[in-house]
Amino acid sequence: MSVLEGSSILITGGTGSFGKAFIRFALDNLNPRRLVIFSRDELKQYEVRQLFGDDPRLRWFIGDIRDERRLARALHGIDFVVHAAALKQVDTAEYNPFEFVKTNVLGSQNVIEASIDAGVKKVVALSTDKASSPINLYGATKLTADKLFITGNHYAAAYTTRFAVVRYGNVMGSRGSVIPFFRQLGEKGMPLPITDLRCTRFFITLPEAVQMVVDTFEFMQGGELLIPRIPSMKVTDLAYAVVPDAELVDVGLRPGEKLHEEMISPEEGRRTVIIQDGKYFIIQPDLASWGYRAPTGAVPVPEGFAYRSDGNDQWYTRDEIAAIIETGL
Repeated sequence: MSVLEGSSILITGGTGSFGKAFIRFALDNLNPRRLVIFSRDELKQYEVRQLFGDDPRLRWFIGDIRDERRLARALHGIDFVVHAAALKQVDTAEYNPFEFVKTNVLGSQNVIEASIDAGVKKVVALSTDKASSPINLYGATKLTADKLFITGNHYAAAYTTRFAVVRYGNVMGSRGSVIPFFRQLGEKGMPLPITDLRCTRFFITLPEAVQMVVDTFEFMQGGELLIPRIPSMKVTDLAYAVVPDAELVDVGLRPGEKLHEEMISPEEGRRTVIIQDGKYFIIQPDLASWGYRAPTGAVPVPEGFAYRSDGNDQWYTRDEIAAIIETGL
């Protein structure tokens, strides 16, 4: 039985791609007493409500994580929080930096403070591979948020609330995914723009991302930064899996974009262990005043370990990518 079963759960940014997948999984498998969707866009809330009908377990809160008082009201009686709200577009962040700081950094701190005050048991925050050795503003704000959530365990040590972070790569089929974009161009017979033909990326499916968050709630003590051990793919293989006869055009890297992504830097590797027979990595906290201990059976990674999309030991083939896309992700 999951610790989430029969509980009250709130998800920030709950009308996004991850939020919709999490809502479906929770309603089908966790039987929550109450599932609160907290987001700021009334149109998206209306659209998502149509997907789930009038399920009496669902509650809908219009609000912004920049507003701590609204968060405090929404968190009343909540046991667990999934923090998925964020501004995420790399190029948009370069032109609107402080807006990203206000949502991804200040908003995250609001979630931390309000969760402690409300007596929430556990909070899992969603991060990104771009937070590892960031070179763009979006990645820098997410790295800051990661550190806020991990450090939040220090000043929550006298309380019941604990915080953990999950970090993963691009999500296949999420809103803003390149897959529908490639498909639309392919239907028009247009060439597919590739930022660099050498690019590699980490990709995860929405069901895998949801399961990872649920797993984290099960074993977290607070302070874990969890990373899935998942395959990499070449961006060119992804393009050909979507449009097999596509013409590819190398358009160059956009501002703030990496040739290859990284989920664990060499510096983080010194604090990293493998758990659950290699399913997940955990970057352990530097200092854990709240009594963190490594999970039973955790195995340290080798000396000098780093986890990059070009140096991965697991790769999706073109056929495997096409099969995932065919199943609807």
